[in-house]
Amino acid sequence: MTQPLDLLRLFDAQAEACESLGSPFMGRLLRLLGRRMAPGDPVSDRLLAWPGDATAYGDAIALRLAGALHALVLMGQDAELQAAYPPNLLDDERLWAAVSGAMARHPEHMQHWLDSAPQTNEVRRATAMILATHMLAARCPGLPFRISELGASAGLNLFFDRFGLALPDGTTRGPSRPVLTLSPDWTGPLPPQSQVVIADRRGVDLNPLDPTSPADVLRLRSYTWPDQPDRMARLDAALSVATPVVDRADAGAWLTARLDTPARGQIDLIYHTIAWQYFPADTDAACATAIANAGARATPTAPVAHLSVEADGKAPGAALRLTLWTGTPEPEILNLGRMDAHGRHIALAGPVR
Repeated sequence: MTQPLDLLRLFDAQAEACESLGSPFMGRLLRLLGRRMAPGDPVSDRLLAWPGDATAYGDAIALRLAGALHALVLMGQDAELQAAYPPNLLDDERLWAAVSGAMARHPEHMQHWLDSAPQTNEVRRATAMILATHMLAARCPGLPFRISELGASAGLNLFFDRFGLALPDGTTRGPSRPVLTLSPDWTGPLPPQSQVVIADRRGVDLNPLDPTSPADVLRLRSYTWPDQPDRMARLDAALSVATPVVDRADAGAWLTARLDTPARGQIDLIYHTIAWQYFPADTDAACATAIANAGARATPTAPVAHLSVEADGKAPGAALRLTLWTGTPEPEILNLGRMDAHGRHIALAGPVR
């Protein structure tokens, strides 16, 4: 007989991750859920008997549950729960009463939300794309970009050219009237000031979200943590300019087809941020082959670049790596530095040129 999941351990691990990313409320909520949930109600019973990988690196059931609760708050469908959420601050007993009551009052909603994996579209990760495109535009002046994002969700970060980037020397990168401005903690050299022009933008996701759909917007907002209003404001600003540009497909097949037609007279930039780790092995292989084949065809007037922002088992955060093909026998590989998963901090190893 299958043993029930250890929700205490699972939820504590997710709580620690949320706390490390600046959400004390999520840490408190998840620890409370992990300690208080018990067999006997439909939600707890389903989680305890979860058949797949319940961890944060698999089905992320703790985030599914938290997202379901936050969605109720955002929809204004449970006044008691709404009163228990930030900016309000209740003790653990009253918070648990509100949370457990909401789960009992909205069983269909809770079950529906548990059916699907969490989806976010963290806008601050666009820092990496702004950095990389300013570097590439300086190296390849006069060439616009064809950009392709893997695991693009709602495609918000495909519009990074509408975002500003504030740097520690008081200068900014990006448009003169940005829809939002990113201000990460920055260590290391600064990117050059370049003219970045996007000629074509497209992304792929197995389950893309439509930034013009109220239901999909609610989904994105529900996974933006309740005590981080600054993240919510950035999300809403990005949504104000986004349009549907993400295709529903396997990333490997999609990228192979897209790169089969070279972007002549353009910089072909492929990027992904905290997404590659979730791809199946055959998708990994297909994407890597498609990028390598495109790189082998690159020329000085049709360069190919690959930006990766992915966890590598090291700390802190994720590794930033930029690979550039310009027609030389070997690509140039730039290990730029590190950035945390929410783009709050970036530390460049330099030089950036």
